[in-house]
Amino acid sequence: MNRRELLKSLALAAPAAYFPGALLSRSRPAASAAPRFEPTWESLAQYQVPDWFRDAKFGLWAHWGPQCQPESGDWYARGMYEQGGWQYKSHLEHYGHPSKVGFKDIIREWKAESWNPDELVGFYRQAGAQYFVALANHHDNFDLYQSSHQPWNSTRLGPKKDLVGGWAKAAKKHGLRFGVSVHAAHAWNWYDTARQADKTGPLVGVPYDGCLIAADGKGQWWEGLDPQQLYAQNHAPSGPGSIHRQWDWAEGASQPDAAYCEKFYRRTAELLDKYEPDLVYYDDTALPLWPASDVGLRLAAYQYNTSIRRHRGRNQAVITGKILTEAQRRCLVWDIERGQSQQTEPLPWQTCTCLGEWHYNRGVYDRHGYKSAQTVVQTLVDVVSKNGNLLLSVPVRGNGTIDEQERAIVAEIGRWIQVNGESIYGTRPWGVFGEGPAQAQAAALSAQGFNEGKGKAFGAQDIRFATKGDVLYATALGWPTDGQLLITSLAAGNALRPQPVRRVELLGQAGQALIFEQTAQGLRVQLPAQPPAAGLAYAFKITG
Repeated sequence: MNRRELLKSLALAAPAAYFPGALLSRSRPAASAAPRFEPTWESLAQYQVPDWFRDAKFGLWAHWGPQCQPESGDWYARGMYEQGGWQYKSHLEHYGHPSKVGFKDIIREWKAESWNPDELVGFYRQAGAQYFVALANHHDNFDLYQSSHQPWNSTRLGPKKDLVGGWAKAAKKHGLRFGVSVHAAHAWNWYDTARQADKTGPLVGVPYDGCLIAADGKGQWWEGLDPQQLYAQNHAPSGPGSIHRQWDWAEGASQPDAAYCEKFYRRTAELLDKYEPDLVYYDDTALPLWPASDVGLRLAAYQYNTSIRRHRGRNQAVITGKILTEAQRRCLVWDIERGQSQQTEPLPWQTCTCLGEWHYNRGVYDRHGYKSAQTVVQTLVDVVSKNGNLLLSVPVRGNGTIDEQERAIVAEIGRWIQVNGESIYGTRPWGVFGEGPAQAQAAALSAQGFNEGKGKAFGAQDIRFATKGDVLYATALGWPTDGQLLITSLAAGNALRPQPVRRVELLGQAGQALIFEQTAQGLRVQLPAQPPAAGLAYAFKITG
């Protein structure tokens, strides 16, 4: 088969699920028609998002590593070296000066002594998660698995446990798809604060421990280890500019050398081979190290081809990336960080967000600052209506547990999903994603996303739609106070669903039919005196 014929066959085999209102079942291409992927964007564009991801809708994430040990929030391993910052001050108070006690020593302190992956993943399964994602490494460059290529890993230091292996085993036991998140490509520039020194005070000019080399370890607890394999600072620093502006290896960023890139490839390929994740989340613009290196492209092609071999000719792998071009969105699943698209996306996507900060912050707990269960459910319903999934991080303490506030929030989400899950799982977008005043004041995306909570809060007039076969679900993001729900998109004779509505039910009301009237103004539904006990958002099942 020549290239033209191959592309034609792929187009004919494109799943109907790319289009709103598609049926859940569809024919599969034969194994012989499965594409082989090359490490180019053109080749990766053959990718099709697997049904398991499209149907799952909701995942939970343990964004957990040694930076959670101080319970001082996200990016601790960078912030502890920034003189004057709150994490630097906290580090001085609890551990000492970063020229003497650096992040390598925080790793030593971290024991994960109360970690019980089976209990926690089982709890998440009960709460409605369909996939579970574990942190494999962060920008701190510490591998949380048995790594042959990174001696700074959790089987040798800190907990001395294979954390990714434990999470993977628990996910398999509880029937969840398993994912890993990989962030370490950026250690090259992210750790540049660790090579600096105080600019004022009694230790002015004394280098932080990011400048240490293996020879400095004689007689130390870390003797035999090379700190540069952790901090990766044996290179020229980046030019002026923030780490955020240099995230895509531009704006004067120091460019990673070949040895660093190849080590990242070997580490990540081993992760894929050992733990066989269904999903890999890359915290990168497009793919890791792109465009400074082709390592990310090589990893994507390797994962897709490996998945094809493991699944009898079908690619079941999901790879997520950020700030994708329109062409790149055909190659990967677009991930929006702490934000939501404001339209129905033609291809499946994901939003990732967190109950608090990405790494555990005791201050969020003390001030009761977590997202509410209602906020999470409203986000889930909104994202699903636009062809997306929600990946929610629940911050884990250094000891491996979640606190009682988080547990209560997750349990409340689970009670809602138990009642309303049919309006979420396996659904597809309708002709419009929704209606209501919140959309008119929605905030635009910025960089990786970051528009959550910046627009008008959701209320009872905000309704989101999803379909499953011939059923339409309309979910109100609040409970109307006047005893009626008006859905203007379902006015009599509307073009999206012109057939008359025959029945309306409120999920959680034991299949009882509600009284309604369909007029030129919309579908007006008479509500029961009390909302369902699960609350948070209210899904109406509409047939006709």
